[in-house]
Amino acid sequence: MLWSALVGTLEQGLVYGIMALGVYITYRILNFADLTVDGSFPLGGAVAATVIANGGSPLWGTCLAAFAGMLAGLATGFLNTKLKISGLLSGILTMTALYSVNLRIMGRANIPLLRKRTLVSWFGDRGLAPWVLFVMVLMLAKICLDAFLKTELGFALRATGDNEQMIRSCGVDTDTMKLLGLGLSNGLVALSGALVAQYQGFADVGMGLGTVVAGLASVIVGQALVRFDGLGWATTAVIVGSVVYRTAIFAALRLGLAPTDLKLITAVLVILALSGPSWRSICEKLGRGRNRVTGIPTP
Repeated sequence: MLWSALVGTLEQGLVYGIMALGVYITYRILNFADLTVDGSFPLGGAVAATVIANGGSPLWGTCLAAFAGMLAGLATGFLNTKLKISGLLSGILTMTALYSVNLRIMGRANIPLLRKRTLVSWFGDRGLAPWVLFVMVLMLAKICLDAFLKTELGFALRATGDNEQMIRSCGVDTDTMKLLGLGLSNGLVALSGALVAQYQGFADVGMGLGTVVAGLASVIVGQALVRFDGLGWATTAVIVGSVVYRTAIFAALRLGLAPTDLKLITAVLVILALSGPSWRSICEKLGRGRNRVTGIPTP
């Protein structure tokens, strides 16, 4: 029982790791606070579930879901770069609009997939666990992302997040870079949403609630645990953070916390991870103060 629960936790960490890679692109590489994620995640699930429920190919539905997520990211980028709406508000507007879009796509609030042919059931029919599928997709996404970020276009994308004015002075169209980054990010998020819907056996219009916070928690926790330098290590840290985050949620539930407390747990994890440097600075100052009182020289 415990082993199957741990395997389920690992599978969740892997499939949500794809979403965390998307969040990493916007929050770490592009330095863009994108809230579209809470809408593009259920968008991926809605598109994939609608295609599958109507007898379509699950592979085609999953690819179409990723494409729909890219369009959602481009919509946010258009609002920000062309209409000059702030990045935060652009994401909120797109996320809000996507709620109605998702309902329009599904035609109802929930689509069950329990007796439908999905990618997860296809692997299951061949004796393969869902984590095999998730590892394959996650590794493919990581390898492609690492390779892309090392190209000239990838360097321009990273430079846009580091110093937008500098890279613009070098002749790079930063608006195009933002559109590219947001499209890639939300494409990965929607891909994760499509796989999650097939994994849990249904797509729900509210399945994206708190997704952006969970993704941010995975990025922050992973980078706190994996401190090696290099682009490949950075994306690996995101995946590790996703698995650790889901394990922490599992441990919290095993300790007796109610499922309704999960959002609170997520918020606390993010706060602790973000405030780590501040607490470290406070402890160092307190240590210096004690040394002055006791007369011990400060190193």
